Amino acid sequence: MEIIHLQYPHSFQKESLPETVLAIGYFDGVHYGHQEVIKKAKTIAEEQGRESAVMTFHPHPSVVLKKQTQHVEYITPIDEKMKILNDIGMDRVYLVEFNTDLAALLPQEFVDHFLIGLNVKHVVAGFDFSYGHKGRGTMETIPSHSRDEFSSTVVDKVTQDGTKISSTLIREKIQEGSVQDIQTLLGRPYAIVGEVIQGDQRGRTIGFPTANIKPSDDFLLPKVGVYAVKVYHGDQLYHGMANVGFKPTFEGEAEKPTIEVNIFDYNGDLYGEELRIEWCTRIREETKFNGVDQLIDQLHEDERQIREFFGIN
Repeated sequence: MEIIHLQYPHSFQKESLPETVLAIGYFDGVHYGHQEVIKKAKTIAEEQGRESAVMTFHPHPSVVLKKQTQHVEYITPIDEKMKILNDIGMDRVYLVEFNTDLAALLPQEFVDHFLIGLNVKHVVAGFDFSYGHKGRGTMETIPSHSRDEFSSTVVDKVTQDGTKISSTLIREKIQEGSVQDIQTLLGRPYAIVGEVIQGDQRGRTIGFPTANIKPSDDFLLPKVGVYAVKVYHGDQLYHGMANVGFKPTFEGEAEKPTIEVNIFDYNGDLYGEELRIEWCTRIREETKFNGVDQLIDQLHEDERQIREFFGIN
């Protein structure tokens, strides 16, 4: 998959680019709704003998436009999004820098520059996609802006139990710790990738050594608490328990939550290694205990529950 980074204005000549069928959207999460759009574009491209492409944007428009709620942490940061799009089998991705100049483009200017100007011959987007200054361009207006240079397909909302699958819904699930509900929305478990860094090594002294994870990108962290997790080190799968929080029994008030993972039945050195953490279910709130012995008793109970959850000894 070819990744093309774009800013406004780009310098590509239409004639130098292949004819493409383009899925367009922000696609944070690449959830089932997004996948309907992307896979539709891929199918049409195959039918038409053209290249399949995705156009997505970074950073989130809410940051550039200084919205009241700004998304600076992501369900799928750029690298994770690119990996998923590659796995789907797209031929190319146009990664567009969203900035104030881009936000100021009139709908026709956006279409001329980023669709017609990139030799797009068919556009696929969700029913609620908008483009151009203040989102005045919509999938209803796009045929009139196409100058008969491309056609378009609108994908209706994808629902689960009558509720629209959306990045907003998934964010809410992550932030409330309902990670067990996310797989049915994403089509995969929610995961964070990060490097194992040096911690205070206190876990070793109480019989529960932990890998301290520094996320490799701006992932949205689950709600503070204790979780059953799957841990991937390369192709090797382990099970474990993760704590997202401030370690109140020892630390008092820290500024930001940390991720610590106790990997079951593993005794190796992982410092500097990259792990993938899949969040399976939330076990409990983070608690401040009255001493180390009470904490150790609770950790044994957490491990028992999580091993039972996974069906492992």
